[in-house]
Amino acid sequence: MTKTQCYDIIVVGGGHAGIEASLAASRMGFEVLLITLNIDTIGQMSCNPSIGGLAKGHLVREVDAIGGEIGLLADRTALQFRMLNRSKGPAVWSPRSQNDRVQYKLLARQILEQAQRITIKQEEVQELLVSGGSVIGVQTGIGNEYRAHAVIVTTGTFLNGLMHIGLDSMTGGRLAESSANRLSNSLQKCGLKLGRLKTGTSPRIARHSIDFSILDVQYGDEEPSAFSLRSGEILRDQEPCYITHTNPETHALIQGGLDRSPLYTGKITGVGPRYCPSIETKVVRFSGRDSHLVFIEPEGRDSGECYLNGLATSLPYDIQMAMLRSIKGLSTVEITRPGYAVEYDFVYPVQLHPNLETKKVKRLFCAGQINGTSGYEEAAAQGIIAGINAALCIRDEKPFVLKRYEAYIGVLIDDLITKNTEEPYRMFTSLAEHRLILRTDNVADRVMQYGNQYGLIPYELWQRFQDERHEIDRTVDTLRSTVVKPEAANPVLRERGESELPGERGGQSLYQILKRPNMHYQDIQQIAELHFDKRIGTRVEIEAKYEGYIKREQELIARLQELEHIMIPQDFEFQNIKGLSNEARTKLTEVRPENLDQASRIQGVSPADVLVLLLYIKKET
Repeated sequence: MTKTQCYDIIVVGGGHAGIEASLAASRMGFEVLLITLNIDTIGQMSCNPSIGGLAKGHLVREVDAIGGEIGLLADRTALQFRMLNRSKGPAVWSPRSQNDRVQYKLLARQILEQAQRITIKQEEVQELLVSGGSVIGVQTGIGNEYRAHAVIVTTGTFLNGLMHIGLDSMTGGRLAESSANRLSNSLQKCGLKLGRLKTGTSPRIARHSIDFSILDVQYGDEEPSAFSLRSGEILRDQEPCYITHTNPETHALIQGGLDRSPLYTGKITGVGPRYCPSIETKVVRFSGRDSHLVFIEPEGRDSGECYLNGLATSLPYDIQMAMLRSIKGLSTVEITRPGYAVEYDFVYPVQLHPNLETKKVKRLFCAGQINGTSGYEEAAAQGIIAGINAALCIRDEKPFVLKRYEAYIGVLIDDLITKNTEEPYRMFTSLAEHRLILRTDNVADRVMQYGNQYGLIPYELWQRFQDERHEIDRTVDTLRSTVVKPEAANPVLRERGESELPGERGGQSLYQILKRPNMHYQDIQQIAELHFDKRIGTRVEIEAKYEGYIKREQELIARLQELEHIMIPQDFEFQNIKGLSNEARTKLTEVRPENLDQASRIQGVSPADVLVLLLYIKKET
């Protein structure tokens, strides 16, 4: 007998996207039902036990500033913190943490279970219930019906999941976990086009079987930088990671096993990530290289397992063992869990609005790997956006859409809904054309206002941010108005290798001195005996040094905003516009951009096509 229960919002899937979607919607006052295949694996780190990294760290800090949980989870379960790209400019500084896999998922589950207005159930959603073009609920495999005003699908790699180890295959979205095999059909019945992607993971190995004494050690930062603005100072001890390399013997073993590789025998049909390939793909693609880096990362503070970052593989077990034992430090290694590949269905994200609602079915949202992305961070970013927008949709309020110049989240979602997804999407700083203003240090300036607007952050945090912003502005004003004489500045300038101030000019402002490449806020304090803390000093220094670049970026953004204001009706007939290329007509009809700015970024739409559109729209209006 069917049991029917009603909620405001249903979230399907308990991964990183599902966690953020559930928490955001519940914190906005809605009753949320989270349905997952296995309650015990909520927040599971399926692949490497780490959070953040190049560009991904930006996403984590943005989610945190809006009111999400991934940054706080990372900080509380971290084994090691590192700021990547520190030798380069602050626009590409990217925080990364090594995490305790078990503690991470336990804490994630605890936060969900203690949250108000969230109910968790372990069932398999098999059918979406749709009426009048809108989703009204779901039906599960045991016959239960759950009704809701909105549904968010965050199924990760579980839609028709198929795992491969060598030529052996088994259904599942993760090792030893079942897949969701009927929901794909329901999505297709809703009119959504699905594709097939592939990802993979490395073997886990026994810590006691590794010879750490001959490996290079990689320590964390002496002064760790937390992800979350709520975390405060990080004081706990950090765990080291270790570095080793593959070698010609390793590569020969891999080459010799390609006849039993699901990747190279055609058994795997899904497309894998270009920027995080399996070791067999790296060996084939870069045949001239003698070695590849391998990072040995602890799975937990008390865990007996380690993860091998850089060695994702779906080769047969015996080849996996042989190649591992050919690597320095791993000659007597024992595999605790083999590496494997997983294929899964995904929804082509051009079928989504910028708020992640599907164009085919109203109030049906998709977030995470189901949209063709890879990574915990990309999933969490989509999850919080989907959760907020599902709530706004029910309230009949304006959708929440971050712009490309506001956040990496905006870049991520805009790329997904305007470009062809031919492989799992991974965030990179190079994908953000405004990355000089999308730094990790100014994330609160960029997006915290939205967390405050939607009630997702504590008032105390909002007040602390405003106080800090006021202190930064006050310090900048002080430096601009304080002019120092050559006799005060020149000793420090000489020490830093900077040209001295000539006596006849009468001095220079501290702000102008801080703009010099080799000068830092500590030097300014020394020159003028000023006192401000490290966080304020770092922010002021970055703003001073990048002031000219930032002003140019802001001028460019102002011009782009003009295109944003030129709206394109949803029923616009692109096929009738003379002067558009055939490819542009096809792509514009498929994506249905909301404004001219979005249209300009669609693959296959040239600047000439945008000009034709602009002239036509102005003529019609």
